[in-house]
Amino acid sequence: MTAAPTPEALRAPLVVEFPFTRSLGPVQSAFLTGLRERTVLGVRTTDGRVLVPPVEYDPVTAEEIRDLVEVAPTGTVTTWAWNPEPRRGQPLDHPFAWVLVRLDGADTALLHALDAPGGPDTVRTGTRVRVRWAPHRTGAITDIACFEPYDGEPCNDADNASGPQPRPHTGQFTDPVTGIVAPARLDYTYSPGRAQTGYLHALADRRAVGERCPSCRKVYVPPRGACPTCGVATTEQVEVGPRGTVTTYCIVNIKAKNLDIEVPYVYAHIALDGADLALHGRIGGIPYDQVRMGLRVEPVWTEGSRYPDHYRPTGEPDADYDTYKELL
Repeated sequence: MTAAPTPEALRAPLVVEFPFTRSLGPVQSAFLTGLRERTVLGVRTTDGRVLVPPVEYDPVTAEEIRDLVEVAPTGTVTTWAWNPEPRRGQPLDHPFAWVLVRLDGADTALLHALDAPGGPDTVRTGTRVRVRWAPHRTGAITDIACFEPYDGEPCNDADNASGPQPRPHTGQFTDPVTGIVAPARLDYTYSPGRAQTGYLHALADRRAVGERCPSCRKVYVPPRGACPTCGVATTEQVEVGPRGTVTTYCIVNIKAKNLDIEVPYVYAHIALDGADLALHGRIGGIPYDQVRMGLRVEPVWTEGSRYPDHYRPTGEPDADYDTYKELL
């Protein structure tokens, strides 16, 4: 008898993305609003150091600092790294250098991009640079479009009335920026591996398949390819479910973006019959305030779906606590 060929492991692009919204204190508010107005602000510590970007507490003494000063838009590269293939959302769409720039008047360095058309051979520690301002500024670090090489001494012109020495600044601007939204995004290619590839193929046939540990004999669903307790490989497939028991749950009250489910709803850990590990699933077909530990449930599939849409009550009596307490 010829063994069935092992299915090729699945691969798929995956994006994890969410917007992070935060309010700004007086120091960060002044810094970002200043960028909008083509002004670079730092903060002076009690021992005279000027920190750019500014922080609200001295990293050495933990003392609160509010003494804002204006520094020049020119500076010196202290270290750098070449980026030959810019990615989505980076400051420039052609090769550039990531640089740490100590602006004239500052004692710390600012991380940003350096536009170096001549390539990496034209960049070195000690290179003089200046800010290239974005044409449309909103009060964000991207108001500095990038740095560019600058063949001159510290700037002191009419547009940027700053010398190399920092000057006191009130931090007061019209219509200050008080909050920001920082988008966080991670793009990568995910491969579930041999064990979970088999699990996903079985789900497409509306079956739930786990793997049994040859040592402790526990069945893990979804399978991991190895027993997390014994540390040995698992290859024996075991079909479980389709019914299961709610072991614990939470009530979701905040609607997720791009998820067409009305709140509140229940998300639960469900131990499928025959499994020794609970999986996640949404509970439907019952008011959210009637879901409970021990509730017996079964999967509900939608047309063409590769996985259950949700789980609903089976109508059976609740499972006894002792039957699932080890799966909490």
